Amino acid sequence: MVRHTHHPELVEGQITMEKITNSKYNLEQRTQDFARRCRNLTKQVSRTISNIEDSKQLIRSSGSVAANYIEANEALSKKDLLMRVKICKKEAKESRLWLRLLEYGSNLENERQHLLKESDELMKIFGAIIEKLK
Repeated sequence: MVRHTHHPELVEGQITMEKITNSKYNLEQRTQDFARRCRNLTKQVSRTISNIEDSKQLIRSSGSVAANYIEANEALSKKDLLMRVKICKKEAKESRLWLRLLEYGSNLENERQHLLKESDELMKIFGAIIEKLK
């Protein structure tokens, strides 16, 4: 993880995403995988007007989880870090909505359930990070 060496306040207090999450896995990769799997799912749903629009929203929100987590790793201050993590949580929650609204065939139900579970887990992880930052 990035050590935020470009901002003295973060280095002195040793506030890093690695320290906050105590993670043994790479959350940056996990958020990218979530976004990629959401994109792959949208390619497989039927092309109704509502599915097209909901797919666009899912692509945006799931990608935003990953993008904002990358930004959190480069935070300029604790306040910036907190804001980025809050956005990650909000976007994961929004992704869950679009996953629920998309119309699926039964062949996609397992993947949908996996992605719904992943969005819930990401929300919990980001919620825990937010609490540690307060």
